[in-house]
Amino acid sequence: MSDLTLNEAIDNIYTSLRENNADIDVHIAALKAAMARESVKEAVFDPTKLAQNNRQGRKTMQSYFRKRGVTVEFGA
Repeated sequence: MSDLTLNEAIDNIYTSLRENNADIDVHIAALKAAMARESVKEAVFDPTKLAQNNRQGRKTMQSYFRKRGVTVEFGA
C-alpha cells in the first residue's frame, strides 16, 4: 500500500468510512505515507462523500486523523 497516490489513499479512506471504518488505521497510515511522498501538508476531503456529513462527524474525523498525524480539511 505504500505506493498509493494521494487520490487513491483518499478514495480508500472514503471506502473505509462507508464500511463502518474497516481498516481505517491502515488506510490512514497509507494516506500519511502518500502525503509525505507528494509533499502535501493536509488531506482535503469532499464532505458530500462522507458517511457522516455533519459538523460533529467532520470534527470527529479531524480529531481522529490529527491524533494519527494527518491534518484534514474539507472542500469540494
